[in-house]
Amino acid sequence: MGVAERVWQGRGRISDRLGTILIAVMILILIGDILSQLLTGVIAVPYVASIIIEGIVVGLAYGLAGIGLSMTYSILSFANFAHGDTITVGAFSGWSVAYAIGGIGSTSFGSLFLLNATPGISIITSFWVVILGLISAAVITVAVSLAVDRLVYYPIRDAEGISLLIASIGVALTFRYLIAFFYGTSVRGITDPASKVGLFSVNGQIGVGVIRPDQQLAQLTSTDALPTFLELTSTTGPSEVILSMTLHAVVLVVVASLLMLGVHLLLQQTKLGKAMRAMADNKSLAQVSGIPTERIIRMTWIIGGALTGMAGFLIVLNSGTTNFNFGWRLLLYIFASVILGGIGSIYGAIAGGLIIGLVNSVAIIWLPSGLTKVAAFAVLIIVLLVRPEGLFGGVTTAWVVSDRKKQSVRLLSQQLARWSVITTFEWLLGCLQVCIFSVLLLDCLQASPSEESWTHCGQWPSLQQGMVCSC
Repeated sequence: MGVAERVWQGRGRISDRLGTILIAVMILILIGDILSQLLTGVIAVPYVASIIIEGIVVGLAYGLAGIGLSMTYSILSFANFAHGDTITVGAFSGWSVAYAIGGIGSTSFGSLFLLNATPGISIITSFWVVILGLISAAVITVAVSLAVDRLVYYPIRDAEGISLLIASIGVALTFRYLIAFFYGTSVRGITDPASKVGLFSVNGQIGVGVIRPDQQLAQLTSTDALPTFLELTSTTGPSEVILSMTLHAVVLVVVASLLMLGVHLLLQQTKLGKAMRAMADNKSLAQVSGIPTERIIRMTWIIGGALTGMAGFLIVLNSGTTNFNFGWRLLLYIFASVILGGIGSIYGAIAGGLIIGLVNSVAIIWLPSGLTKVAAFAVLIIVLLVRPEGLFGGVTTAWVVSDRKKQSVRLLSQQLARWSVITTFEWLLGCLQVCIFSVLLLDCLQASPSEESWTHCGQWPSLQQGMVCSC
């Protein structure tokens, strides 16, 4: 190695470390600001704890959905843009089965299956119905994924990655508008409000308990009215919710954590997992070694499809609503999670999802609610600038990524960073347009509605009839 190469490598290491140091300093500054606001009483501890919990719940959903995307990219070497709409397929199919089972006898089967009825499903009143719906979401999504692989991806599997990518966009559009055709395009409520579990203060008693959706703590005179309450201490403060989360969110956290643990054990402790890791590293060498690559690809679709379908079902369980393109809207965040953590790493997908979810949630402390997504993408851009391969890139975890795939990951990371910059500017431009429009509208409303003032915008004849300023 020459002197010039050593100097160049030394500069690169210093640059990498400088970027890492700057990110660490920024994190410390933000943490210090939060602590300062807590100590001065600007924000309360329960508020910070609640948004952190919300971020963890959302992050686990992103991470669970991202595992399937990471597996697909590692084995098949293409970015599956149909992944978001596959989440939608899992959500709608699982909840259709849950409605059909939970609402038997209440109305027609067609209304239930198309989610036009309201059988009143929640984790408390319909526990086994929700479990059956979750299993159905996994099974149906696996069947759909295998069918799409056989009909669409298998004939062009040896083609360039761009061919598979474009094909996946076509699959995504097909999924989306088939769902819109059968279920409609409106946002619809799916679940009933769930009970909350958390830390409550009731008449001076502080403890852990469960409160039903129809109960108000301020109206309770005793903890006997609560389904469950374990007193921890007493106080003189008012009755209030100190910290809580819905039981639907608890189910998402528990199920997602168990599924992630199961995937880890599968990939690390079984022959199938070792074969999948070998194929992710080098498909040609895996074929020469006698590994049945087609069977491994099939298992990848089965595992990834099951996780994706259950992720969609759990996301709807937590949010309580769904529509035909909610999975497509989640796709960029899932891609961001996978790239941020290091595509090809299962643990990276989980960590990236948690980071995106937490940043999106915690940013509300400094930014308006409409700009928190900008903060999440800004973090993604900063990390990719410092470490293009992602946080877990180059680390041997669930997958071992070859140098060729690392180069592909680097290119995909750069492209996603460009998309993130564009999305950030679109959000900022949209907010600016809303502000300008609001100022102009207020100016119009404050002006005298005389003929002279309306004549200025040239719409006086139409305004005479509708009295709506369109300037």
